[in-house]
Amino acid sequence: MVSVEHLEVEFAAKPLFQDVTFVVNPKERVALVGKNGAGKSTLLKILSGLQMPTGGSVSLPKGASVGYLPQVMVLSDNKTVRQEAELAFAEVHAMQKHLDELNNQLAERTDYDTPEYLELVDRFTHENERFMMMGGTNCQAELERTLQGLGFQREDFDRPTSEFSGGWRMRIELAKLLLMHPDVLLLDEPTNHLDIESIQWLEKFLTTRCNSVIAVSHDRAFINNVTTRTIEISCGRIYDYRVKYDDFVNLRLERREQQLRAYENQQKEIADIKDFIERFRYKPTKSVQVQSRIKQLEKIIPIEVDEVDNSYLHLKFPPAMRSGDYPVICDETRKAYGEHVVFDHVNLTIKRGEKVAFVGKNGEGKSTLVKCIMNEIPFDGELKIGHNIQIGYFAQNQAQLLDENLTVFETIDYVAKGDIRLKIRDLLGAFMFGGEASDKKVKVLSGGERSRLAMIKLLLEPVNLLILDEPTNHLDLRSKDVLKEAIREFDGTVIVVSHDRDFLDGLVSRVYEFANGRVREHLGGIYDYLTEKQQDALEGGVNKLSSGTSASGRAQATKNEDVPNEGKLSYEQQKELQRKIKKVEKAVADCESKIEKIETEIADLEERMSTVEGASDANLYTKHGELKKQLDAVVDEWENLSMELEEIKQ
Repeated sequence: MVSVEHLEVEFAAKPLFQDVTFVVNPKERVALVGKNGAGKSTLLKILSGLQMPTGGSVSLPKGASVGYLPQVMVLSDNKTVRQEAELAFAEVHAMQKHLDELNNQLAERTDYDTPEYLELVDRFTHENERFMMMGGTNCQAELERTLQGLGFQREDFDRPTSEFSGGWRMRIELAKLLLMHPDVLLLDEPTNHLDIESIQWLEKFLTTRCNSVIAVSHDRAFINNVTTRTIEISCGRIYDYRVKYDDFVNLRLERREQQLRAYENQQKEIADIKDFIERFRYKPTKSVQVQSRIKQLEKIIPIEVDEVDNSYLHLKFPPAMRSGDYPVICDETRKAYGEHVVFDHVNLTIKRGEKVAFVGKNGEGKSTLVKCIMNEIPFDGELKIGHNIQIGYFAQNQAQLLDENLTVFETIDYVAKGDIRLKIRDLLGAFMFGGEASDKKVKVLSGGERSRLAMIKLLLEPVNLLILDEPTNHLDLRSKDVLKEAIREFDGTVIVVSHDRDFLDGLVSRVYEFANGRVREHLGGIYDYLTEKQQDALEGGVNKLSSGTSASGRAQATKNEDVPNEGKLSYEQQKELQRKIKKVEKAVADCESKIEKIETEIADLEERMSTVEGASDANLYTKHGELKKQLDAVVDEWENLSMELEEIKQ
């Protein structure tokens, strides 16, 4: 249980929130919501003990453990994935060591009838029961299930964490927290680096195997599926609703309407009192009544109304020329790095006006195909862009193209045209640039703020093909509502790469799934696709069971063939073969990482060479040539390793 009493937080004498009091009971799952800057992350830090409040207190039962996953954290890189995850079992390993010591003492002693020996037996029994209750004998199985649930493959377990991106390393930290089974779990945007399958697994884990959970998330589907209580921070206070987020939204709307009615009635009452005072202020016969009204006016406590919700701001893309009937056509499109095939045999046709989603696990090629469409990287096969296509492209690197010397307001003011110019402040507020934030220079903005600004700028440009790569990563729930509504009313064509189910729901009519080097088309929305996938998984399980007899018959039929297979190898030979396969697979993966890194460096270099200053810089051309040679060498190495891997597996 977490008890928060009269909590206050001030920054530079300005209160963030005041008199915050609430209790979170065991097994409760709470969503902490509010606009960006309301204090959600600050409250989590206080609950975790990392930050002290200005006033008030936070108390937990003696011995209660707290697990906290921040949005950004310092990650270590000197262990493998398995070793890093095993840190969650430090207490279990210490207990195992203690049990071994007690067991050795019991084995060495012979005074079986003495009170000391019986006490030692009781202590061993008690500690062993506690060890079993903590799942001490099942640690490795639980570790593997958790890592696989969060998207890791078995061959990843023994890879160094330094080989993974920041997003994947955050998954390792999340796995560690889940394996610790803390009494209170604090999660700040846990879905930011997860794909749809991993998010669904996490939802099931949190609802079935966790104790108390307090989560901050901008993924509406996630908090609806996980939490049963919503605490909103607004105007420096909290509002506690024991309902899911969607129900909370309706109740909040009712609350604001009640506040407005009460505020209007109070303003009318104040106006009437002031009018009476002004009319009879100088009449001696009314002096007693006037003084009474003045005192009445002083006692009135002003009714506060919640901040205006800018998610109701309606935004429309400016008109653009009509595009051809088929903005994007892929015909046997293929992308590979050496022998490593990202995707192959991609055949898809996107019609004018369609809104489609690219989904799949991280690393399956979604962003790669987008880059092929943008002609940023070479590819094989055919990929046609239709007639009169004006592409609006949003990716994380778009934020780097903003003019750093302009303010936020100036950046948008330069591209805004028509009636929207009158609503620039409202638009900036809807995307969390309200008040003084609109006067900040672009160069002082964080990466997330720049991404939001790039998104606003894109919304004001006349385009007829919109390509959005993870557009909701840095948006809060209200900002996502504004963006979703604008895209829904957009009469052009849209391709969205996203793991946000609620954002995609009702927005797209076709889903393209990227998996195992193939792109599969699914008609319908995101939940139609997820339902179809669940049915396929169930049918696959049934078919696997029903095919057991026939499979054994086929194995018997081929028993005497001369083709070597793993079944004929001894146990030791099989283990050696698996070790060799893992070693080569790791080498292939290392080459993949090197190729991606070198290609990124080459692209950056070519961008610099395209400038006036870079065109005359001989050092850039020398470096470019060296990188090309490095790339060729690594690709050759990759091809050789891939051939070796195929030969081993045959």
